[in-house]
Amino acid sequence: MKILEKKWVVVILLWIACFAVWQLAALYYGEDIIPGPAQTFRAAWELLQDGDLVHYIGISFYRVLSGWVLGSLVAVPVGLLIGKVYAIRVFAEPLLNFIRFIPPIAFITLFMVWFGIGEQSKIALIMYATLFIVVLNTLTGVLSVEEDKIRAARSMGASEWQILLHVVVPATTPYIFTGVRLAMGTSYMAIIGAEMIAANEGVGYLIWNSRLYFRTDWIFVGLISLGLMGFLTDRAFGLFGRKVLYRYGVIHSAPARR
Repeated sequence: MKILEKKWVVVILLWIACFAVWQLAALYYGEDIIPGPAQTFRAAWELLQDGDLVHYIGISFYRVLSGWVLGSLVAVPVGLLIGKVYAIRVFAEPLLNFIRFIPPIAFITLFMVWFGIGEQSKIALIMYATLFIVVLNTLTGVLSVEEDKIRAARSMGASEWQILLHVVVPATTPYIFTGVRLAMGTSYMAIIGAEMIAANEGVGYLIWNSRLYFRTDWIFVGLISLGLMGFLTDRAFGLFGRKVLYRYGVIHSAPARR
C-alpha cells in the first residue's frame, strides 16, 4: 500500500479510472452519443491530418491571448487608480459591480455592430471578459494594503508616487496575479461563445459546426483541446508567477476561489 502514497501513482490510477468510466458510458449509450476514447483519438488524428485542428487551436489561442493581455494591461492601472483615489472609487465601484454581472456572451451582437465581424469584435469581447475580474481583484488588493505601511512610508518622506510603486504595487501583486489568472478561464469561455456565433474558424466554431454532421467525436476533440489549452496556459502562467513574482508572495500553484 505504500506505493499508493506516491502522488504520481494516484494520478495515473485516477486517469485510468476516468478513461474506464468514459469507455463504459460510450458502450452504454452508444458511440454516436458518447464517443469512446479510441474513437475520439481517431477523430483527433483525422483533424490533425487535415491541419484543421492545429489551425483552429492557433486561431482561438491568438484571440484569447490578445484580448487577455490587452485587457490585463488596461485593467491593472485602472484598478490601482480606483483603489487609490477615493473620489473615483465612490463612483466607479458601484458601476463595476453592476456591469460585471452582465456576461460577455450578452455583448456579442453589440460588439459585432461596434467592431465588425472580424477579429476586433472577438478580441474586444475577451478584453471585456478580462477587464472587470482584474480591476476588482486589483482594487481589493489596494484596499487591503495595511495603513501602517503607508504611514511609515510617508513618515520617511516618500511621495505618493513612491508609495504607489514601492508599497501599494508590491502588496497588491498577489491579488493582481490571481485576478489575471482567473480572467484567463473567463476568456476561454467568452471566446468559445463568440466563435460559435460569429466565426468560421476556431475551436468554438469546430464544436458548433460539428453538430451539422452529427460528429460528436469532433465535439469531444474540441472540448479536450480547450481543456488542454487552458491547462497548459494556466500552468505556464503559474510557473511564471512562482519564478518571477515569488518575492511578492505569489507562490500558490492554483488560483484562489472567487
